[in-house]
Amino acid sequence: MNKKFVGKILAAVVSLSMVISITGCGKSKSTVNAAQTTKDTKLDQIKKSGKLVVGTSADYPPYEFHKSVNGNDKIIGFDITIANEIAKNLGVKLEIKDMSFDGLLPALQTGNVDLVVAGMSPTDERKKSIDFSNVYYKSINSVMVRTEDKDKIKTIADLKGKKVGVQKGTTQEQIAKDKMPGSEAKSLSKVTDLVLQLQNKKVDAIIVEAPVAASYANKNSNISVSGVKVENEEHGSAIAFKKGNDDFVKAVNSTLDRLTKSNSINKFVIDANNQVE
Repeated sequence: MNKKFVGKILAAVVSLSMVISITGCGKSKSTVNAAQTTKDTKLDQIKKSGKLVVGTSADYPPYEFHKSVNGNDKIIGFDITIANEIAKNLGVKLEIKDMSFDGLLPALQTGNVDLVVAGMSPTDERKKSIDFSNVYYKSINSVMVRTEDKDKIKTIADLKGKKVGVQKGTTQEQIAKDKMPGSEAKSLSKVTDLVLQLQNKKVDAIIVEAPVAASYANKNSNISVSGVKVENEEHGSAIAFKKGNDDFVKAVNSTLDRLTKSNSINKFVIDANNQVE
């Protein structure tokens, strides 16, 4: 065979190989870019899994609390009703994870829960690390005392030198430190534990939101809501998300807007209050 002819064939084969190689690389890069572009968002992941995992701290009636229903322990409350509405709108099932209040945001950051619904206030400090929905409910703070002390504790000045119970990690904890410098703040993870402390005279008062105070006072004759006025910036309650999930926040806000416009949330609050034992 002619050497020149063989050389031409080899040159052609090499050229063709280079074209194939370059084309292959181009397709590979395009595929990678397409994969990056179509990466599932948090909302996509929830819809594909068919489940919305919500973190809460179920010791805060009427927001969220435990109740025996037909012999089974259930977590109910108006926050839980709202969470059910969100799950329904997303077309997924709801899963509730109950934990201490101060463990909710770490669980959100690590992906252990998809969002947090727990009567949480969207403070400026919290907004540095997490995102919030629109405010869905506003309340004021009240002070619970033993009924026998109701006439003795009427102002913040009356709490000077006394122990004030607050839930750890809440805005009420900061209020006790900032607005009640003459008192000793005692922080615990569960409101139920604080109530026991109050009843056993380990603390003299507890700061909680007004509906919570009313719920505990209604079911415990030895607990009353005092006349103490707690001045604080009203933040209201909002749902917490891990940062960077704008489409997820938008979808949840759509549900909250619907519930607010129909006055459903106020009805949920009344229903939850009626179920507190």
